[in-house]
Amino acid sequence: MIGPQKSSRERIEAGQLGSLQQLLSCLVRSNRYYAPILEKAGLDGSIGSLQDFTSRMPFTTKHDMARDQQENPPFGTNLTYPLEKYVRFHQTSATTGSPMRWLDTAESWEGLIANWEQIFLAAGVNAADRILFTFSFGPFLGFWCGFDAACRLGCLCIPAGGMSSLARINLLIESGATVLCCTPTYALRLAEVAAEEAVDLSASKIRLLIVAGEPGGSIPSTRARIESAWSGARVFDHHGMTEVGPVSFESPHHPCVLHVIESSYLAEVIHPETGEPALEGQTGELVLTTLNRHGSPLLRYRTGDLVCPVWSGEDLYGRTEVALVGGIIGRVDEMVVIRGVNVCPSSIEGVIRSFSEVGEYRVEVHGGTSMPEMRVVIEADGWDDAIQGVAESIEKQFRLAFNLRIPVSVAPKGALPRSEMKSRRWIIENTGTNHA
Repeated sequence: MIGPQKSSRERIEAGQLGSLQQLLSCLVRSNRYYAPILEKAGLDGSIGSLQDFTSRMPFTTKHDMARDQQENPPFGTNLTYPLEKYVRFHQTSATTGSPMRWLDTAESWEGLIANWEQIFLAAGVNAADRILFTFSFGPFLGFWCGFDAACRLGCLCIPAGGMSSLARINLLIESGATVLCCTPTYALRLAEVAAEEAVDLSASKIRLLIVAGEPGGSIPSTRARIESAWSGARVFDHHGMTEVGPVSFESPHHPCVLHVIESSYLAEVIHPETGEPALEGQTGELVLTTLNRHGSPLLRYRTGDLVCPVWSGEDLYGRTEVALVGGIIGRVDEMVVIRGVNVCPSSIEGVIRSFSEVGEYRVEVHGGTSMPEMRVVIEADGWDDAIQGVAESIEKQFRLAFNLRIPVSVAPKGALPRSEMKSRRWIIENTGTNHA
């Protein structure tokens, strides 16, 4: 007798369970970090379901990994194989502390490249494309992995590290690049430089901007601003982390919705304060288990990324993978409560980028944790009497969006810093902390 056909969601979870069982079997035998944790949780044998795993396995945090590497330098104990088997070294950007170092075997690296290939293919990249990478190739994983994946697809890959913004603009025009990989902020910065130097970006062949590193790619107003500046080229968002690799890609037919690559990641979304599962459609913290990165795995890793999940996304978005509506909304440690209202970077940017007169901006939070206050500094694309009216209009939009009075002041053009990497626009003055 033939049983009922499994739904697409059931097939995904069955595949994840098989991959998870293989991973745990491997870690129990030879991973010095996770073996004792799995044994204590009673997960050193076989598991019957994903629920069995998520209900018994404790979370892993960035603090856990950083402490392990500090106590067991230089790479920590989260290594499943002898050191000689590892061929790739990367590290995090250390925006919130000491950098974490990450090693990959040749097999793990192949898996990460395959994930990046999925991102490119979902974006519509093909072998005829010429891809310009604006990044300086430091120790961060994403650039190297994306470059290798693009080479694997047969694209002409153009590195543009160590160059000025104007030199990069000239290179992308002269090389006939069709795809640009950068952060959302840097896409706007390149357009700004092009305008300053009287370079017509419509002369370029850029048809696609693949962005990550900040929420901007899934903020409609920021996205529209980028596409307008680049003569209608399409923005395609995705996200990843050095600790886990390339995680998600934009829904091909639904802008501002990301899909997790669930063949490589077991995703959960939890309430940041309680650790309990978040409801569908409720903003929570993304938790990931790397299913195929056996050499340096992470089990139930609290990413710190805020997302809004839709698990039954096939009917809405045409794909079975979990959908993250609005992409990466922000970071748990960037969420600020102002007079009882939760305010995150993406919501502030969504308002500001709807005003084309604004070039760059900065958010300042001061007053301590008991009664914090926020103010915003904007920089005009030009300088005239009208910009003060724009500042007042932004204040009104803030009141409508958050029911808060957030003062907005104006800085001269060029006064605020620019970056080709993640921007540091949020200044928490009571701690001296900078946030993206």
